[in-house]
Amino acid sequence: MTSQQDQGKPRNGKILISVDAMGGDLGPATVVAGISYSAKKNPDIGFILHGDKATLEPLVARRKTLSGRCEIRHADDIVSMEDKPSQVVRQGKTTSMWSAIESVRAGEASVCVSCGNTGALMLMSVIRLRKLPGIYRPAIAVLWPSQNPQKHNIMLDGGADIRADAKDLMQYALMGTSYARNGFGLKKPRVGLLNVGTEEHKGRAELKEAHDLIAANARNGDFEFVGFVEGRDLPGTVADVIVTDGFTGNVALKTGEGTAKLIRELLRDAFMHSPLSRLASVLAYTSLRRLRKRIDPSRANGGVFLGLNGTVVKSHGSADATGVSAAVKLAFQLAETGFSEKLAARVASANLPEQEGEDKARDNGEQE
Repeated sequence: MTSQQDQGKPRNGKILISVDAMGGDLGPATVVAGISYSAKKNPDIGFILHGDKATLEPLVARRKTLSGRCEIRHADDIVSMEDKPSQVVRQGKTTSMWSAIESVRAGEASVCVSCGNTGALMLMSVIRLRKLPGIYRPAIAVLWPSQNPQKHNIMLDGGADIRADAKDLMQYALMGTSYARNGFGLKKPRVGLLNVGTEEHKGRAELKEAHDLIAANARNGDFEFVGFVEGRDLPGTVADVIVTDGFTGNVALKTGEGTAKLIRELLRDAFMHSPLSRLASVLAYTSLRRLRKRIDPSRANGGVFLGLNGTVVKSHGSADATGVSAAVKLAFQLAETGFSEKLAARVASANLPEQEGEDKARDNGEQE
């Protein structure tokens, strides 16, 4: 597949986004506010909102931008952050999360967006939407603030499954490449494989095997493989897509979020230290505001579940209205380009060993 084929043109008409309104730490009012922001900015978007109808109707009614653009689907129950994924799958058919995924499965909506329990959302998505043909293990792709022109790098897996062998990592490279094309418009994304060093002799056996597999598929996949990269390259300019297993990726992601929070707090304390430093903060207000936006996780909100027969965007559980709107914007962009179909074609074109053993889709993904 060529890069031109992988960057489709926008579709005509409204694109419907299926939203789990009851997931997340801040409640349905925040979700409704977030989709309202998106509706105000984008006239080509509509919503199917899933959750308690009595709760949602007055919230939606107060948002004029949602008038005629938001259908409410009643769901009795909610998936909490403490619920075990396996239990949710067995007993969760009446939840807002299940209902939101079903709208995508039925073809009513293009993408599902949820702020809810990550493990439950992934397992439910795998069971209801099923994996794309040839996919060994789905992954979560997350955005990482970087110095690249597109301002973000893509890292996967962000915690869908703590394990990944060489063939899984190879498929992550293909899926990340397709995401980079359709999400950022990159014609020939650069892919790096996360390791403890850049030398080819370093790392575990599966990383060395994955290195060779990715390199062998780079020309056919129309991407540039830059080889092994290190943790310092996550926000850097060496690669656009960084591939790793879910355990390492989730640890890196949470470490990055904690570091961004620490930087904000240290800057605030530094500028409040004395009257002179407070004056300096006023003079530097514009620059500080720009910096805060660049490192704010909510503005890069939205982990995409890759490898499924349908697109699911996982918003951060503590996302505010701005974060929810960012996740919806990402969902719209992927739906607009026909991302799922292009991802399926890209995976099908890869030269990979045949799958061995039992199905690798398991319910042991990392939970937030």
